[in-house]
Amino acid sequence: MCLKYSKWLFSFVLLLSTTNVFASSCEFDEVVFSVDFPTARLNECIEKNNSSYLLKVNAENYPVNHSPWYAFKVQANKAKKIRIAIAFKNEKPRYFPKISRDKKTWQAIPFKIRNNQLTFKLSLDKNPLFVAGQEIIDNEFYLYWLKNIEKLSGSKMSVLGQSTEERPIYQIQSSRSTSNEWIVLTGRMHPPEVTGALALFPFSQELLLGKGLASQFRERFNILLVPNLNPDGVEHGHWRHNINGVDLNRDWKNFKQKETQLVHQQLQSIVKDGGKIVFGIDFHSTQKDVFYTMPTDYGMKPAMLVEEWLNDVAKKLPDFNVRVKPGSRPNKGIFKQYIADTYGVQAVTYEMADEADRQQLQQVAKVAATTFMDHLLKTPKKDF
Repeated sequence: MCLKYSKWLFSFVLLLSTTNVFASSCEFDEVVFSVDFPTARLNECIEKNNSSYLLKVNAENYPVNHSPWYAFKVQANKAKKIRIAIAFKNEKPRYFPKISRDKKTWQAIPFKIRNNQLTFKLSLDKNPLFVAGQEIIDNEFYLYWLKNIEKLSGSKMSVLGQSTEERPIYQIQSSRSTSNEWIVLTGRMHPPEVTGALALFPFSQELLLGKGLASQFRERFNILLVPNLNPDGVEHGHWRHNINGVDLNRDWKNFKQKETQLVHQQLQSIVKDGGKIVFGIDFHSTQKDVFYTMPTDYGMKPAMLVEEWLNDVAKKLPDFNVRVKPGSRPNKGIFKQYIADTYGVQAVTYEMADEADRQQLQQVAKVAATTFMDHLLKTPKKDF
């Protein structure tokens, strides 16, 4: 399968084996592995023979949720075919191999899983080949995308604040002085969850760039978008956490991390200035498409809004399984729970399957966005 960006998106081995533990490259007589680019992760490589290699990948810290990420470059000094096995410490494979020459166009390749190792074959030459568990969407791309959104929409892009490692966390705001209702969209709390990003982009574009219905929506509702909340984790190719080894989607209760503090402070500032948070969505990935919602009897306003919205999505997309899982986890520090408990309104964790069809993923996002706008516009202000 060929995976292309949308318009704006551009395992035990013999002790006699040769082992290289490396910082940025792992060089053998004929083959070189390297991790000299953002999002890369590869910890150890072993040459079993000159055409078979074992690669080992560890998480940033343990325990960690099941999200084993890998990304590296590989090339050979002459044309040759090699076999690669990837072993993940204490984990089974989750993300399946994709290759690219330019980090823009990606192709899924055949693979096998045996003894919890991911194995596949590659044809190499002198030109570097990128291999990753998902398409690479790095911090630089977010900046590129946001600048385009700002230019085309007239919305304001700014720096919300700095991450723990002092990388900028960018936000986009679309606001009208006559409106006090705010929609909050966040993404990339978990670095490997790329399909969540691939859904956030078209969803947000419908809201921020669309005409007609979207124009009406922007007249009534202000939008706060923070698409890349964990730039440190993205930069270092983390499996799950920020640079402090913390899952940001478990920190929306105690706010011990700079990244969640920044969003919380921004929302509190909006409310202090007379604004009202009316809905929150955070974008993620998991093994299956699923919308995690709050229970309809939890006491949020409006009680049936999410159910009615997602029912509408299901009607408009009969070939897509709109899987809804309501639940409340008050002490876990999850974003949707935070929105519901703090502001008394609906929130959804929007999760796309790791291996979702990319074209369908975009179609779902666009339909979800247009129906979302329609249902919110039909909701009287007094009901929020």
